[in-house]
Amino acid sequence: MRGNIDRRTRLLDTALAVAIAAAVLAAACVAATPDALGLTLIAAGSLALAEHRRAPRAVLAVTTACMLGYTAHAHPGSWAAFPVLAAVHTAARSGHRGWGVAAGAVFLCGYFTALIGAAPGAQETVERTLLLLGWFLCAGVTGLVDRNWQAYLHQTEQRALEAERTRDETALRRAGEERLRIARELHDSLTHSISIVKLQAGVAVHLARKRGTGVDPALLAIQEASGEAMRELRATLEVLRTDVVEPGTGLDRIDELAERARAAGIALAVTVTGVERPLPSDVDRAAYRIVQEALTNVARHADRARTTVRLAYGRTSLTVSVEDHGPGAPGGFVTEGTGLTGMRERVTALDGTLDAAPRAGGGFFVRAELPLRTAGTA
Repeated sequence: MRGNIDRRTRLLDTALAVAIAAAVLAAACVAATPDALGLTLIAAGSLALAEHRRAPRAVLAVTTACMLGYTAHAHPGSWAAFPVLAAVHTAARSGHRGWGVAAGAVFLCGYFTALIGAAPGAQETVERTLLLLGWFLCAGVTGLVDRNWQAYLHQTEQRALEAERTRDETALRRAGEERLRIARELHDSLTHSISIVKLQAGVAVHLARKRGTGVDPALLAIQEASGEAMRELRATLEVLRTDVVEPGTGLDRIDELAERARAAGIALAVTVTGVERPLPSDVDRAAYRIVQEALTNVARHADRARTTVRLAYGRTSLTVSVEDHGPGAPGGFVTEGTGLTGMRERVTALDGTLDAAPRAGGGFFVRAELPLRTAGTA
């Protein structure tokens, strides 16, 4: 039997045992005032039921012995069998049907023997014994029904858990299939286009150098950016195929990102405040991607205006802000494109906040506050 019964169940079992003891004692007092031995036997036989979950066979034996002794001592009515009926029921529910049958038979034989000489007539004793026999049969049957019902509930719960696990596995499999499909689409379309851009930029740089003319910085920036895009795209495809996060897309590469932006013509300044320290990998990647996307927007929409990137390491959060001095007018309407939408999704996934709007003095700003969990966690 289970040895680890929770406290609430123990209290309920104790309360039921006390209630049974009180009921039997009340019946004994109505019939005749019991002596000390009778009180002891009733109390011991009834209160032992509180431990029926831990030791059902021991409880059955103690209860049967006590109530049989009380029957032989005081010749009570049929109510004396009530604790034994409860013990037989719990034994059958625990799977000890044979023990319940044996205890019931022993008690009935002892009850009949004790009362056959004390009862007014043999017929009344036989009727009482047969009535108790019916009650013992009911106690055993209800115990078996209860056991089967508990088994059915357990089986139903296990089936529900198995169904839930199967649904989770199906969802994971479908997610994996979708990742592979996206990886194939990216590889077949975007990889080819970026490769063409990189190739054409490389040819243009080679021809310019071969002719002895200066290479336009914008052309070099295109060549570098296309190469970086190819590297990141390959890393992304690897993540989609293996579901493993690739390192190297965090703030440790902020200097490299800044150099590419300057090569593209952006007058960029990067400032860091607070104590730099290792960040959770998802926060690290999100911060890098926010800066990267903000600088891309500066190059596209702010005419490569003077820009400042600020990273502020706080005790519980990392603040990332990107401000440009472009032509954006204060109070202008902002239409969120794919870039801003992607930023907001990243920040929301980390329970952070994102503000993006025109600056009061002109230009545009992006400010994200990312909560920090335990450093080093993924």
